[in-house]
Amino acid sequence: MTAERRLACLAEDLAPGTAMTVPGDPPIAVYHTEEGEFLATADTCTHEKWSLGSDGDLEGCEVTCPLHMARFDIRTGEALCFPATVALQTYKVEIDGGKVFVVG
Repeated sequence: MTAERRLACLAEDLAPGTAMTVPGDPPIAVYHTEEGEFLATADTCTHEKWSLGSDGDLEGCEVTCPLHMARFDIRTGEALCFPATVALQTYKVEIDGGKVFVVG
């Protein structure tokens, strides 16, 4: 069985320190850290249904949900503080020909 490979964007279109949501089922948040790394997690906060890719605040390798300030490590998905207690699913990211793909 082959994992689905979803095109997120062109690497040059996602500035360092920003994030975006890749629509689909499920939606996926793609992050471009200030250090140049591309990472991806489930887009929806595990505490409340809120988009992290569209509305979250990315700082380093942590994203904060603006609804109740839950924080997650985007490398591991780990919930870092209350009110979130459930980790985010993480996804593999591949850069191919200047395009960012999410695998999973």
